[in-house]
Amino acid sequence: MRTIYIFDTTLRDGEQSPGVNLSASEKVEIATQLERLGVNVIEAGFAASSPGDLQAVREVAKTVKNSSVCSLSRSVQGDIDQAWEALQAAESPYLHIFLATSPIHRQYKLRMSKEQVLERAEEAIRYAKRFFPVVEFSAEDAGRTEIDFLCEVADRAIQAGADVINLPDTVGYLTPEEYANIFVELRKRVPNVDRVRLSAHCHDDLGMAVANSLAAIQAGVEQVEGTINGIGERAGNAAIEEIAMAIKTRESLYQVQTTLNLKEIDRTSRLVSKLTGMFVPGNKAVVGANAFAHEAGIHQDGVLKHKSTYEIMTPETIGLTESRLILGKHSGRHAFRDKLTQLGYPQSDEQINVLFARFKELADRKKEITDDDLIALVEEKLGEASEVYTLESIHISYGSHSLPTASLRIRHQSHGKLLEEAACGNGSVDAIFKTIDRITGEKAELVDYRIHSVTQGKDALGEVHVRLEQNEISVRGRGVSTDVLEASARAYLDAVNRLVKRKEADQKGELQKKVTV
Repeated sequence: MRTIYIFDTTLRDGEQSPGVNLSASEKVEIATQLERLGVNVIEAGFAASSPGDLQAVREVAKTVKNSSVCSLSRSVQGDIDQAWEALQAAESPYLHIFLATSPIHRQYKLRMSKEQVLERAEEAIRYAKRFFPVVEFSAEDAGRTEIDFLCEVADRAIQAGADVINLPDTVGYLTPEEYANIFVELRKRVPNVDRVRLSAHCHDDLGMAVANSLAAIQAGVEQVEGTINGIGERAGNAAIEEIAMAIKTRESLYQVQTTLNLKEIDRTSRLVSKLTGMFVPGNKAVVGANAFAHEAGIHQDGVLKHKSTYEIMTPETIGLTESRLILGKHSGRHAFRDKLTQLGYPQSDEQINVLFARFKELADRKKEITDDDLIALVEEKLGEASEVYTLESIHISYGSHSLPTASLRIRHQSHGKLLEEAACGNGSVDAIFKTIDRITGEKAELVDYRIHSVTQGKDALGEVHVRLEQNEISVRGRGVSTDVLEASARAYLDAVNRLVKRKEADQKGELQKKVTV
């Protein structure tokens, strides 16, 4: 069977989802997990879009060894130069150049003729090949481009030295039959097309991104592009985990394979969800909470008799387990460490000490600690910014005929001082946030606040995500607790810690610039 290359653009196209803004360290964390998943190409960002993105791409390039690391680039020399600056330390650098080709883009966005588009593409590819061993060229909005001109573009790109030709359905407009036919026609009409790798990149505006990607595979493409959990601009991109499991489950139909370690799918999905703040719906294919759940009596009866009656794939395939080890307040450190290792989160002694203390706090409040509770606890601590401020205690006063008041005790880590303050608010959460503002002296705008139940039941662990903006800085924070007010305080304080660290880093950068000058 032929092998399909998996090009992951979670860190670039996925980050373009409204409200998502990943730090360099978060991109590295996701990239490391994508490498563990086994994707072939990791598009780490758009280096020329900002100094922050250039630095993030550079950090990913230094870290990842077993996957190609890629940067997006417009078909201009300046973008290509910045991409090379970010990627030259990569084990396997990869450049992704794009240029729009459809009539509507040529007329209204580029204001260029067909010949100008051809010349610009050829010039950019030839320049990029001076630096990069692998150059991918994308004909943006290929799905709405005249087939004759699209073939001409592909031919010119191949002559210029492109190694991969990507024909994206940029606006999710096509049906599977239409999209597959583009590749069929390209193979018929374009000389030397067999010298390059053909790639499919589909958006989900009409809900057909995965179907279109699979149709392209049947039409002979060697590479598909997408994101974890299908995140991305507008309605998102093709979900890589869905494509991978379709290929695996219907192997006899598609007759292809991937290099993915499918057991890492669930962990990768969970990590991307946590760090982006984009929750996975319960009914989401493959990785949704209900993907392997059965409630209807007929279904339950069938599954008990034989799982294949209602399950076409097993949870173990994507890294889930049906066995449960119940942990509670009487559990010891050894059992706690062993369970984290089973779940795929081995920790150092120092990390175990911190996590075990939080686990005991949780166990005193919650009758039963589930796998999801433990994972949420670990990922909260792993994802926290280095703490400038830590929450020591919280007290809330609230009544239907009184003003909500919050009193917090917070420790400043560098000084070791305990800081106490109280404030009133329109509600308990507002009072908590105002109190934190008073203690830290940071004034930021709350632009997003979301609560998510990690598990089920009245004592469910609540997870809170917040997003703060201060001037041009945007940061996110998260916190977990059985008490959503405490989780809110932890999330807000986590965001403030990230804000303080970001400002310190910016100030350090400015001082270095002055010294250089």
